Order: sequence, then C-alpha cells, then structure tokens
Amino acid sequence: MSDVTHTHDGGPAHGHRTPAGLAARCTAAFHAWWVRRHGHAPPAHDTGEAPPPSAGAGAGAGEGVLWRMRTTVKDEPGALAALCTALAERRVDILSLQTHPLGEDTVDEFLLRAPAGTDLATAVSLAGGTDTWTERADAHDLVDAPTRVLGLAARTATDAAELPLALRQLLGRCTIRSQPAVSVSGRAAETAVPVDGSLEDTVIRLRDPEGGVLTLERPHLPFTPTEFARARALVELDARLGPRIPRGRDVLTLPEGGDVSVRRADTGDLSAALAMHERCSPETLRRRYHGPVGDADRYLNHLLSPRFGRTLAAQTASGRVVALGHLLWDGDETEVALLVEDAWQRRGIGAELLTRLVSMAAEAGCSQVYAVTQASNTDMVAAMRGLGLPLDYQIEEGTLVITARLDAVPAQRARESGERIGRS
Repeated sequence: MSDVTHTHDGGPAHGHRTPAGLAARCTAAFHAWWVRRHGHAPPAHDTGEAPPPSAGAGAGAGEGVLWRMRTTVKDEPGALAALCTALAERRVDILSLQTHPLGEDTVDEFLLRAPAGTDLATAVSLAGGTDTWTERADAHDLVDAPTRVLGLAARTATDAAELPLALRQLLGRCTIRSQPAVSVSGRAAETAVPVDGSLEDTVIRLRDPEGGVLTLERPHLPFTPTEFARARALVELDARLGPRIPRGRDVLTLPEGGDVSVRRADTGDLSAALAMHERCSPETLRRRYHGPVGDADRYLNHLLSPRFGRTLAAQTASGRVVALGHLLWDGDETEVALLVEDAWQRRGIGAELLTRLVSMAAEAGCSQVYAVTQASNTDMVAAMRGLGLPLDYQIEEGTLVITARLDAVPAQRARESGERIGRS
C-alpha cells in the first residue's frame, strides 16, 4: 500500500506517512488533527520532489520515445541553431518549441521524439546547453501550448474546483498548497503575498481568490517568469469569475421508492449542511469526524470549499440536504468521506455518492483514493467494497484506512459519473 502524504501548517510535506500512521492520528481529537493539516493539494500520480529520470537511461527498446526537455542557452544569434543541429545529427525530431526569456539567457523547452537510447543530455551540453532537464512525455503533450492553455482556462471558468488541477497541468510536476486567510481554528495566516504575487526560483506565491495564499513549489526545476505570468493569469481569471460550480443534477430513485437529487455543493450550502448536522445523532457525527462532536460544525465551511476538493449533496424535493460526500485533495492521494443523516441511512445514498466521487477522482487523474473510518463502521466498509475495486486495508487502535486503486475504474464509467455531476 502506498504511503499517505500529509501537509501541515509547519511547512512543505517532505516526508511520507504510512496509513498506519494516519490511522493513529485520526484516533486523536479531530480538532488537533485538522489544525495541523496545511490544506489539500490536487491529486497527481507524479507530483513530488524527486527529479525525473535521466534521458540517457531506461528509454526502452522501442523507437520514437517522446521526451520533454528544457535547457538554458545564451540569448545570442546562432545559439538555438547549434542546439537544433546537434539534435538533428542524432535523428531527434523536434515536435514543438517554447522559449522563456531570462535576460542574457533563454530557457528553451522542447517536445522531442528521439530514438531509444539517445543521450540527450550529452548532445545538448556539447551544443552549449546548460541546466538541462528531461522527462518522459506522452501523447497528451502533443497538444500545442496555446490550445492547452485555452482548454485549462475553459475548465477553470466552468468550475472553481478546477483551479488547483489546472495549475498543476499548466506547470507540470509541482506541489500546490492552499492556505486559508484564517484557519478553521481562527488563527490568521502568517504569510503575506504582494498583490501581483511573488516568484522565488522554485516557489510561486499568489493571492488566493478565496483569500489566503496559493503556493506552488517545484524543487527539481525553477519556474520561469513566463510560467509565473501564466499561473498568475489563470488565478486572476478565477478571481474575476467569482464563486461558481456546475449546476447540473441527477435524480436518484431509492430502492423503497421516493427520489432524491444529487448535485455539486459548495460554501453556499453551509446553512443546509449545518442544519443536517443538527439532525444527525452524536454517534453518526463521531463516526464521520473521528473526534469531538462539538467541533464538527467549525470545519464545514472548509470542507465545502471547492479549493480543497469537490462535494456532492443529496437533496430531497423540499430542498433539505440529507447527505454529503467529500472528495478532498490530500497530497499525492485523495480522501473520500461520507455523512448520511440517520433517517436516510441504509437506502443506498452513501454508496451512490461514493461511486460518483470515485469516478470524479478517476476522471481527474487520481491513481487511488482512501477513506478513514472506524473499524465498527460496517456501512462505510460495505460501500467501499461495493465499488468493485482492488482495496488495501490498514487498521490500528480501531481506526481503519481503506485505499481503493483506481486503475480498474472503466473509462466510460468515470466519464459518465464524473461529467454528469462535475461538468456543466
């Protein structure tokens, strides 16, 4: 089972914690557990701080391996031509090229198709390139940069929850953290950011449109001013458009009759969610929040924020919210959580929300999701088993962590369930 990554208020998440460690943490008071969390980062199978593999090793036996490559050259006539000539001599096909001006130097970013085993780093170095970085590419990288950026802008315009994911796809391998202006414990954020943001080598800081700070970190590769400007433009677009989520909904017919609708929820549903808390028994709230029931209401605004993930609500015809399902970006992994009002339990609502959340996670590119619950919560265990996915279990002191691997989610299922609720 993969390690579970956590990010805390004290700084970047450089270490990994095992699910057993997570379980032990969750048995402590929920207030202390939540305050230590720094926020949820968007999911990514390759997010992390380890540098990518060298282009000279592990290229595979096939011909025409795709690579992304960056190198720095002097901003002078002939520098780029020398680089292209060196690549051409090794039968490397240049599929696209972007330039990032740096004053006296220029960072050239290539998408290449190279014969297997080509030593790109040596070829570029002999042609005058320095600080060369390479990473394996795939067919998705063949889309030209303007088209890709416009697509990310369209996704962000449709759904506020897409901003962290769009930034990650815009900038590649990076860790993105969102720090609220005021934490759930009422503590003001300590980090101040200029109006136009700041760029410090491998770290970008921008003002979050919802208040607080967005921090983007890529230790293995410095950001360029061009990338900083693109990220800032995407955040400014999000700020101009204001709060928004897709307003589509589905009708769910319950086994014993009657209907509820399933839709996306956000902070505008705070009052309805608080009212549902009041109708839930202390035991139901304890099983969901793993701590003092009195603290549960304080975290709803954070949980409902699209900046930290996505929320689905089940709603009756009268408008009463009777269940909430959360998909929370949590470092390299993604957490799912459910709360169903007592009177509406064992009707299939939780299982339906969970299925849709998992499909949304698969559509967003998550490799796995995990749920933290009590070993005695047989309903949650049954719902996870009902997904029909490979599951890993880790238990300690009565707290159970169940991890589902999403590589077995059919593409059509992810597309249907994800788009139905997650897209306009």
